[in-house]
Amino acid sequence: MARDPLIVGRVIGDVLDSFSPSVNMTVSYNKKDIFNGYEHFPSAVSDRPSVQIDGLDMRSFYTLVMTDPDVPGPSDPYLREHLHWMVTDIPGTTDATFGKEEVSYEMPRPNIGIHRYVFVLFKQNRRQCVRAPSVSSSSSRDHFNTRDFAAKNDLGLPVAAVYFNAQRETASRRR
Repeated sequence: MARDPLIVGRVIGDVLDSFSPSVNMTVSYNKKDIFNGYEHFPSAVSDRPSVQIDGLDMRSFYTLVMTDPDVPGPSDPYLREHLHWMVTDIPGTTDATFGKEEVSYEMPRPNIGIHRYVFVLFKQNRRQCVRAPSVSSSSSRDHFNTRDFAAKNDLGLPVAAVYFNAQRETASRRR
């Protein structure tokens, strides 16, 4: 029996409740798709990714959240979760560039251990219904909670999710 990589990687549990994916979402950096649990160098994911959504129709709108649940380190993630990016009002059958960037993209900067970077997609009940947190500094992105955010905005369970791993690069590993 194949195990769900979101369960194996503890994304379900640490970040999300169990859900059934109902939308195809493709996240890619420099035309390289992200797959659950694969490792990427922080230097390879420094620019905002492309996120393609194959929703059911253009009348549906989605919210995309990217978080790091392993801040400052996976053995003691007391700042869990760190919000890296948020885009709302993304029309179905398009990509995230058609949405409203509520929280600008912040590149992964893992210091201690291997961090998971989780992309979560929610279907909105209607357009412009999501209230994004105010983010004035990097530290104000700490203690984000994907479950609480979804509950406060009446988003329900996610419709898609994917994550990748990254760890601090030494100078010799950078490309």
